[in-house]
Amino acid sequence: MTGASYPDLLKSEFGSIIDDLDLDAERKRFLKSRWLDQLAWVEGKAVQAQRRYYALRLTTVVGAVLVPALISVNSSHGDLDTAARVATWVVSVVVAVSAAVEQLFHFGERWRNYRQTAERLKGEGWLFFQLGGPYSANGASHETAYLAFASRVEELLRADVDIYLTEIVVEKARPPSGDRET
Repeated sequence: MTGASYPDLLKSEFGSIIDDLDLDAERKRFLKSRWLDQLAWVEGKAVQAQRRYYALRLTTVVGAVLVPALISVNSSHGDLDTAARVATWVVSVVVAVSAAVEQLFHFGERWRNYRQTAERLKGEGWLFFQLGGPYSANGASHETAYLAFASRVEELLRADVDIYLTEIVVEKARPPSGDRET
């Protein structure tokens, strides 16, 4: 699968593993439609949020370095002086917008949350596939471990949604300037 995205590669690889498990068709369908689709979605969102976060942060950092350099341009040549002022203004606006967008959308927090969820889902999947950890009871089979796996996947997904709604997309209450929380 040359040129395929990482989420597509995961779906292909894990899909083959799921196909080979000794489970009935309905349970295989669950694994693909719930666990694997969620894993691929979260992986894709992690990559997307990471790219946006780094693009915004890089823009902010580079722009913040350029502004003082542009301000220090001192020329007696009127056109160069005007160009430096305009460039300073433009770079300042770009830096402010970049920082504001990151503050509003929290791409860094989203990236870390999505990455954590993806790794937990992958880890849980590997334990289930290999009948390890909580799925390794005496005489364990994928059929007998399936319900525990399904419950743990749902717990992970519920925890992800809870964190997303309570810590990432909510406006964080801040005390008015000058006031401090005790």
